[in-house]
Amino acid sequence: MSTVPATMPAVAYRRSLPVDHPESLVDVELPVPEPGPRDLLVRVEAIAVNPVDHKVRQNVDPGGEAKVLGWDAAGTVVAVGSEVRLFAVGDEVFYAGALDRPGANSRFHAVDERLVGRKPASLSFTEAAALPLTSLTAWEGLFERLGVRDAGTESTGTLLITAAAGGVGAVTAQLARALTGLTVIGTASRPETAEFARRMGVEHVVDHHRPLVPQLAEAAPQGVDYVFSTNGTDRRLGEFAEVLNPFGRIVAIDDVDELPLGALKAKSISFHWEFMFTRSMFGTSDRQAQHRILTRIARLADAGALVSTATRDLGPVSAASLRRAHRLQESGGTIGKTTLTGF
Repeated sequence: MSTVPATMPAVAYRRSLPVDHPESLVDVELPVPEPGPRDLLVRVEAIAVNPVDHKVRQNVDPGGEAKVLGWDAAGTVVAVGSEVRLFAVGDEVFYAGALDRPGANSRFHAVDERLVGRKPASLSFTEAAALPLTSLTAWEGLFERLGVRDAGTESTGTLLITAAAGGVGAVTAQLARALTGLTVIGTASRPETAEFARRMGVEHVVDHHRPLVPQLAEAAPQGVDYVFSTNGTDRRLGEFAEVLNPFGRIVAIDDVDELPLGALKAKSISFHWEFMFTRSMFGTSDRQAQHRILTRIARLADAGALVSTATRDLGPVSAASLRRAHRLQESGGTIGKTTLTGF
């Protein structure tokens, strides 16, 4: 730690405020964290913004304490804890971290090595920072919750992805294209989002502002086998029940309080939640699976089978640039991922 300064620049918030309020996010100077036994201390080079950032800012009031957000980062390891086994000082890494620890909107960040992967060598820090949270969500949702086999063309059938031009949808489409034999249908409502979804691997695009059932009857006349729902699950559950084949599966990642799951019983359709912070939040014995998943993601990226979903970089990390990034996220109209590079 001798070459690491005692304090660092960071962006935090002290009260839950509307994003246009000048104190909704503020520039602060904080102590550099001391890594725990299994922690890496990372010099953060780039971050990405996700819906979880503005949801926490809006709903978790820190009562005047400086709370740092940010759950997508890429950077360089500058120190390691006493029990670290997977990484060494100088390694370039990318990760999403843990929801119950300070986020990565800071120059230095401590993170459990079991949640970290080596940065894809073919990607810049900025390109890599766009991938961890969405890749973990997509991988866990597709292969662990839906039970799709990561075995090439052995997994066949039809997959429907809602909001396929969003961060999670875009990675899910790429994984399905690269690692399965599934036919991929994605929802999008604008020409630019439809075009981006197709570039990510979606074969058929349907408009989520129109009824899905007649569109899917044309795009998937044999029915749908899997649904990866990224938003509007409560509004669309009846449509999913209608288009899914018997024994179909749904995974959802959005925030919904009530669902009429009885609609799924007749076809024995199974429903699953995916929350990529579950492993870190509950300290599950298999949390190193996220290290292995990110290792696979890096290999796919370096092989050219998966591309970064970074579409817009807002420059160096600051309160002003992060307020702009949060505003874009709250608009619901982003394509791919918004990143920030440097401090």
